[in-house]
Amino acid sequence: MRQSLIQWVGIAWTILYAALVVWLYAAAPQSIAEVRTQARVAAGTYEVDRARFDAGRELFLREQYAAARAEWERADPARRDARTQFYVAYSFYRQGWGRVYSDDALFKQGLEAVDLAIDLSSASPLTVEDAELKMHTAAELKAELERGLERTADDFNPLKVFRERK
Repeated sequence: MRQSLIQWVGIAWTILYAALVVWLYAAAPQSIAEVRTQARVAAGTYEVDRARFDAGRELFLREQYAAARAEWERADPARRDARTQFYVAYSFYRQGWGRVYSDDALFKQGLEAVDLAIDLSSASPLTVEDAELKMHTAAELKAELERGLERTADDFNPLKVFRERK
């Protein structure tokens, strides 16, 4: 009886160890912090760091967009929060927007971030209630980013310099 129990415990440990190795191989974490983050995601206990998110929002309001994105990256390292990804996309829009022309590279990154935000909020349309923003839904932001990437005759309109940034 005791020998059989030891064998079953050994088999169970072997299976658990093999599952850990397979998970580490599939997740391919680059650091111990990533292992912890991915374990929290897998366990369903992942949450955004509110203090870092708020710090990023303050930087965003001061028009320090790259610094704001760095804070949001630390607040949401797994990129699992739709609201955070919306703000990341909005920061790419604001940084890439220009009176004469828009930065296509930044707009493309913003489009990727807003697509991720839309995917993460697939259960219901993403709406962000923030008085400081002029666009409150991911669909509005996506449309504005796509419009900025299009090449049209309106791009040569000299009155374009009077348009307002959203």
